[in-house]
Formats: sequence, C-alpha cells, structure tokens
Amino acid sequence: MLATSNSISPVTLVLASSSPRRQELIATLGLPVLVRPSLADESTPPGWTPSRVVEELSLRKAKAVAESMEAPPAGESFIVVGSDTIVALEGEIMGKPKNEEDALGMLERLSGRTHEVYTGVTCLELGTGKAATSHRSTKVRMRPLSSVQLARYVATGEPMDKAGAYGIQEKGALLVEGIEGDFFNVVGLPLSLLAEMLEPFGVSLP
Repeated sequence: MLATSNSISPVTLVLASSSPRRQELIATLGLPVLVRPSLADESTPPGWTPSRVVEELSLRKAKAVAESMEAPPAGESFIVVGSDTIVALEGEIMGKPKNEEDALGMLERLSGRTHEVYTGVTCLELGTGKAATSHRSTKVRMRPLSSVQLARYVATGEPMDKAGAYGIQEKGALLVEGIEGDFFNVVGLPLSLLAEMLEPFGVSLP
C-alpha cells in the first residue's frame, strides 16, 4: 500500500464508476481502490459547453458516492474519484447511442473527421469535503469508412455503451487514424491529470 507524502495516513481511492476501463486504469496508480458506482443525475442544460458538462458530471458523481459513504476510520484517508467522458464534434456533444441506428448515425458523422473527447475528473476527500475538479481534451481523427464497414462495427455491439459510439481501446481502434493528446483521456480516465490532482491531497505518485 502506498501512503501519502507525509507517510502517515494510508490513502484509498473510491472510484465512482462501474466502467471496467476506468477500473483497470485507476489500478495502475498502485493505490487501494474501492469501486462504488454513482447513480447521480446526468442531465445538463443544452447550452453548456463540453468542458462544463464533464466537470459538472464528474463532481455530481463524486458527491453522490461521498454522500452514501460513512467517514473513513481514524488515520485513514478516502478520496472519491468521479469521472465523465463525452465526445464533441464541432462543439456538439455526442452521448451514448440510444440504439444501433443512432450509433450508425454518430459514426457516419465522425467518419473522416476530427472530433474532441473531453473527460472531467473530480477528487473529493471524505470527511473534510475538500474537492478539486478539472478536465482534459484530446483530438481524435477517424479514418474515412464506408457504411458497410461502420455497420459491421455496430453489429459487434461495442458502440452501445460508449460516448460517440466507439471505444478506442477495443475494436474501435481500427476506426481511428490518429490522436493528438492524452490517449487515456479517450479511454475514460486521464491518469496524468489524476496524478497531478491528487498531489494537493498529499498523495505523491511517480
């Protein structure tokens, strides 16, 4: 178990997400992790920018989980990590597809174009209520694809639970021509940003 920089209070991260991808990523930090999926309301006004949406939703998720938990035992520190990822094409937010037809429509719009992936991250310390929220964006260019190719991808079922209807860490990698920015941000949890955000909480990572 790693400890905080003062080597006194052990730190446990509480991931406010059921995403297997985020669980795999946060485990690479080397800290103990509890998984507590959030049931926070994810609706937002239509006029909000992508960055505001992901920051607000990551904060809501972290708060919802923090409110459902008891204070940590004496001498221990629990930090809830909330995260939210969206895809935006020319500023227009694209969420998770409602059905296969919706997924195909999203992918047809993204084909051959560059879009942005935004991920918001919130760190919230149980007991003290200390919180920090930020976000990161990454540009992703999808290669030109035919309707037949996109239909085959949709038929795999992979797009249905993913913002923008694709997953870069799975079969969706075959659709992507290149990225500019943090790869892990596109997967759903920008690790370098999270490590930076944990420092003010007394957590030192390599």
